[in-house]
Amino acid sequence: MGIVRSEGQAPPQKGSELALETLHLAAGERREVGDPGHDVLLFAYAGSGSLGDDRLTEGTAALLLEGEEAAVEAAGHGLSLVRVTLGGATDLHAPMGPRERVVEVNAVEPGKATGSRSFQILYGPHNGSRRATMFVGYVPPGRAPWHYHLYDEICWIWKGPGRYHLGDEVEPLEDGCCFRITPREVHIVENTSADRELAILGIFTPAGSPSAAYLTPEVSETYAFGGT
Repeated sequence: MGIVRSEGQAPPQKGSELALETLHLAAGERREVGDPGHDVLLFAYAGSGSLGDDRLTEGTAALLLEGEEAAVEAAGHGLSLVRVTLGGATDLHAPMGPRERVVEVNAVEPGKATGSRSFQILYGPHNGSRRATMFVGYVPPGRAPWHYHLYDEICWIWKGPGRYHLGDEVEPLEDGCCFRITPREVHIVENTSADRELAILGIFTPAGSPSAAYLTPEVSETYAFGGT
């Protein structure tokens, strides 16, 4: 099912140049994060530090374009972040806005997805990421209907717990684990908490909207559109 339990590590698979890893830096440690052949998306989820002149704290995302050299440096309590690489064969969406080097999740307006789920888009063609969209999705207690997407996606669990349903298989989702959803793979992400949202960092290509979910025929029959 592609679940990685200990540390989020999702290497590229055949037909995909989308990969994810987690980095942990001790206080004062410095790490090069750019890539000569890939765009790089970063998401800081614990601690604090800097990316050049930009400060990184929990919930800060950053975009480095292919070939850009940059390093992150951890502050006094260390820094943990997700690093995503996007190869040149990924879809290159037309640019729709100027590139933003860093984005704070608290500064992003939420959007609506299937049911009562919501999301915040950190990066996409609107702010310089032409190869993929990065977002934080929020799943309320309970489960979404069976659905699928047309994009290649890696999901990393920021704040669990939950369960991932794929066919007859069910796997627990804990903080820091990740899984890949291939195009047209029918699945459910379930929030098993009774009183808080499940927060998922999602990265998918080609770039687009996280709300673009497709229902299976059986599920779509239970929805009424335009009627009473």
